[in-house]
Amino acid sequence: MERSSPFLLLATIFSALYCHASSIEHGGLPLPIHPIRPKSGSGGKLLEGISCNSWRLAVETNNLRNWKTVPAECGDYVGHYLLGQYYRQDSSYVTLEAAKYGESINRTGDGKDIWVFDIDETTLSNAPYYAAHGFGVQPYNETSFNAWVDTGKAPALPESLVLYNRLLSLGFKVVFLTGRGEMRREVTRKNLRAAGYRNWEKLLLRQPSDVHKPAVVFKSEQRAKLVKQGYRIQGNIGDQWSDILGTDIGSRTFKLPDPVYYVS
Repeated sequence: MERSSPFLLLATIFSALYCHASSIEHGGLPLPIHPIRPKSGSGGKLLEGISCNSWRLAVETNNLRNWKTVPAECGDYVGHYLLGQYYRQDSSYVTLEAAKYGESINRTGDGKDIWVFDIDETTLSNAPYYAAHGFGVQPYNETSFNAWVDTGKAPALPESLVLYNRLLSLGFKVVFLTGRGEMRREVTRKNLRAAGYRNWEKLLLRQPSDVHKPAVVFKSEQRAKLVKQGYRIQGNIGDQWSDILGTDIGSRTFKLPDPVYYVS
């Protein structure tokens, strides 16, 4: 489809870079800033006397909530961050701590110790899409985003893939819990496998009855069902606060960076 071709080109570039990066020892970053990066520097322009660095800190600490788009003044800053070394380094710090925590847990060996992973901007990166759509400055467009998802070309976030493999080696079962709709199960399954995620216990998506539920409600309900089924949620990782807040969040949660969008 003609509209998808820019996504495919960007995905090809990202996949090549991410594959190269994944061959580097975890923590052996940095990754050079991507060729399609914005032209401005990483410091960010001032927004009413507040730097874009400070805006991003407010976002990541959940002090700034329910925001709709990245401020126009910070679009270049977010793009530079997302495609440069610091996003990778920040993600690495989170996943290294998650791996250390996983190693510290006494597992029972009964197959009920699980780790919950979000998908978008956690296991899979939609950076190719956002690079073509203003890095969050443009309002969310469900049609164009779903067209990107349907290509099945989203690359893995390398740090999350390393964590995933480490957790599997420790004996954890992985559950993917995503806000994507059930109609995208097959493309999501294929994309996960193509990106390197080949084994999981469950892939949980929104059913038609879940469409209008806030993310924090939907994910809390799904985690509660897992607990009722006898699973022990030892870890829970996502890029949104709504991934790791609510009920039955697990023994410990881990928040990956995401200054591009907010999901309540």
